[in-house]
Amino acid sequence: MQRMFGTDGVRGIANRELTPELAYKLGKAGAYVLTEAVRKPKILVGMDTRISGDMLESALVSGILSIGAKAICIGVIPTPAVAYLTRKYKADAGVVISASHNPVEYNGIKFFNGSGYKLSDELEDKIQYIIENDFKGISIPFGEQIGRKIVKSEGALKDYIDFAKSTIDGDLKGLKIVLDCANGASHITSARAFKELGAEVKVINNKPDGININNKCGSTHPDQLMNIVANSGFDLGLAFDGDADRCIAVDEKGNLINGDLIMAVIGKDLKDKGRLYKNTVVVTVMSNMGLDIALKKEEMHTVKTKVGDRYVLEKMKEGGYKLGGEQSGHIIMLDYNTTGDGLVTALQISYIVKKSGKKLSDLASMMKNLPQVLVNAKVPNEKKNIYREDEEIMEKIGEVEKRLDGCGRVLIRPSGTEPLVRVMLEGERQSEIDKIAHNLAGLIQRKANS
Repeated sequence: MQRMFGTDGVRGIANRELTPELAYKLGKAGAYVLTEAVRKPKILVGMDTRISGDMLESALVSGILSIGAKAICIGVIPTPAVAYLTRKYKADAGVVISASHNPVEYNGIKFFNGSGYKLSDELEDKIQYIIENDFKGISIPFGEQIGRKIVKSEGALKDYIDFAKSTIDGDLKGLKIVLDCANGASHITSARAFKELGAEVKVINNKPDGININNKCGSTHPDQLMNIVANSGFDLGLAFDGDADRCIAVDEKGNLINGDLIMAVIGKDLKDKGRLYKNTVVVTVMSNMGLDIALKKEEMHTVKTKVGDRYVLEKMKEGGYKLGGEQSGHIIMLDYNTTGDGLVTALQISYIVKKSGKKLSDLASMMKNLPQVLVNAKVPNEKKNIYREDEEIMEKIGEVEKRLDGCGRVLIRPSGTEPLVRVMLEGERQSEIDKIAHNLAGLIQRKANS
């Protein structure tokens, strides 16, 4: 059987791939694995705004209770809030029901351990093993030993907002900011935090209805935000994804400031304050080569990992590094939280703008992106490795690598959450790499679906 967990938990189309039955089993097995040897354990449960959230929460919580654990349900709340509050409330584990930036038909379940960290591959495999072996050998409680559900939502939101605000040393008075909440989990927390810190705030896409999450808005669709900021005299814009573990920015001219640029700006700020361990930023292989060049000029370094914020985090913990992330806007600052935190990232970049007295465009000018293109090839999940197995595809990749040698690169990787193979190229000329990337992605898609 193929691996159940991807790069960010278990994901699939809700009620088709991610069924209530599977959610129940994940809750039961996850609670068992994460709370073994703990008497009367408690598990925090949060979710984003998807219509399928209530259905999956009911099933997941049933699984948690069936193993004798207490489920503390904190409702719609950002993923990083669950990571933080798991620690604050001294819970034994945390779970989030969310498919992050994916469309509404998808949902997901991801776990945090008692320290607020995403699970290792080994723990995830253990959960899967228990499910596949039908919970053999696991004793099931009854009577008074069955777990209880507790609802704690408003207090949880306030606790997280207060924490996020505490990560900056002052206020944001004088700044005019647009927030795009993606009709997701940040629709309360982000607006409230910025307003309480004194910023003048315009909030868009903050009316979730269960089906409009990430729909032409948020960090994956920033066009609306870019237009508003560019044409209405704002200092910057900030966009989150559905579960608010990502944040991207828009400068005062309406230009997109992606995760690479954000890491460059925050990294330099931390270095200038003597708070960037070994002057190093941890990034994935998807980060633009321009980030390496920019950091090198500032006598900073990068350490690279495979794609996925969990792998960035693993490398950060292993090396003691304080800042890492992805081009997509997953930014991890281990001085503050144990996972990517969109609100903390947004507050940090806003505060740097205020205290520096500079425009965000000036701050971000330290880095110049090499032209880059990313093209998705739609492939069946079982054919995701075809680019490593098919001779024609491998020969074509070799030709591209030879052509770009010294002035660009090609990177091909299967998605951990969707039936896609991603083809990424960097080079000196946009038109050239666009054509090459589309041709290569087209070849992979044709061969995988033939």
